[in-house]
Amino acid sequence: MRHGVRAGRAQKALREGYKPFWSAIASGRSSEDAAVEAGVSPAVGVRWFRRAGGMPPTHLSQSSKPASGRYLSFAEREEIAILRAQGHGVRAIARQLDRPPCTISRELRRNVARRHGAPEYRATTAQWHADRSARRSKLAKLAINPALRDYVQGRLAGMIAKPDGELLAGPNVVWKGRRAVHRQHRRWARAWSPEQISRRLRLDFPQDETMRISHEAIYQALYVQGRGALHRELTACLRTGRALRMPRVRARRGRSFISSEVMISQRPAEVADRAVPGHWEGDLIIGLGNSAIGTLVERSTRFTILLHLPRMTGQEQETRVKNGPALAGHGAEAVRDAITRAIVTMPEQLRRSLTWDQGAELAQHARLRIDAGVQVYFCDPHSPWQRGTNENTNGLLRQYFPKGTDLSMHNAGDLEAVAHALNTRPRKTLGWKTPAETLDQLLRVRDTQRVATNG
Repeated sequence: MRHGVRAGRAQKALREGYKPFWSAIASGRSSEDAAVEAGVSPAVGVRWFRRAGGMPPTHLSQSSKPASGRYLSFAEREEIAILRAQGHGVRAIARQLDRPPCTISRELRRNVARRHGAPEYRATTAQWHADRSARRSKLAKLAINPALRDYVQGRLAGMIAKPDGELLAGPNVVWKGRRAVHRQHRRWARAWSPEQISRRLRLDFPQDETMRISHEAIYQALYVQGRGALHRELTACLRTGRALRMPRVRARRGRSFISSEVMISQRPAEVADRAVPGHWEGDLIIGLGNSAIGTLVERSTRFTILLHLPRMTGQEQETRVKNGPALAGHGAEAVRDAITRAIVTMPEQLRRSLTWDQGAELAQHARLRIDAGVQVYFCDPHSPWQRGTNENTNGLLRQYFPKGTDLSMHNAGDLEAVAHALNTRPRKTLGWKTPAETLDQLLRVRDTQRVATNG
């Protein structure tokens, strides 16, 4: 029992570290990085984030009012503990902290540690006592209003039905406390969003003010453990299927391997007007069984190169090597090597830049820049229009490589033939010339200008 109390107090004493932790989370940092910034271990940070459902405590949220200066802070309590240990009296401590003597006297009387005989003042214990006394527990509206709770649960997780009223259970899905897995069965439910539920209440109960709840309160009841209103597994009925709330800034941030220096905003202005050849756009098209083909398109001429990405040996094995290479054939190392092999065959003036989305397959872009001599830039998250030429070409390629087909069945010769078909097809945007003709013409003009300059 004593051991359990000690563990509980130690946990509560870390409450002061919550502030920098949740401030870092709000800025888009990961749970591990935010924990290090708050001075705790990464494992503790992950536990804090999951226990809170990804939502900061109300008194630490960005919308909450700042703490009143009338209350002692943890830093002041640390100062009190030091001065008290040095033998200073109440009035001397009060002068040091510029606080009334009655505040210091009350602090030393109320929040001392008494578990080891003589009273002793410790800052962490005092902070734990103060936080416990400051609680203003309030029952959630869904916990005290059964009719409202039943309405919310019925619209969120109620079973769907046929027009004749027959209920349908749908697939049998076991909730594992994680986000719903992409391309796997999801739980079938009415699945109204919290905002739809909140707004509909005013129409269904126009005269009953007790049947009112905000959509944010529903989200908190779902994500925050201990609310005692809605079960956590009902998050599977949300459209996103998230078991934890994702901070908005974190959702907008890019990959960790992408720095601001390689974002599309830093790309030279000459790329946008397509006047200078040698600027490429790239992507992967994905097929059945995680198969893939890489695509490179030159922005000025629309010249296309297809990258052969065969599955690696051992892809069908059940046992995988942890942190090993991506055996599907389109991991970072495989894509880097394929781009290098393809683009080094081009003249140097056609190797100026490559624009890619934020896929992890280009995590080794720094090595690619060294090996292939091409500067890599990344689009903003969820912005495919920033590589519109490549997206259009991928649409043309789907005529040869439809979605849902196994792309690993095509060898390098097949890809060369398809690329040749696209490069010899006349394009309206090129004045009905083909990409191959346009590229050849640009290279001839460049060679002529170079000869004239040297002569």
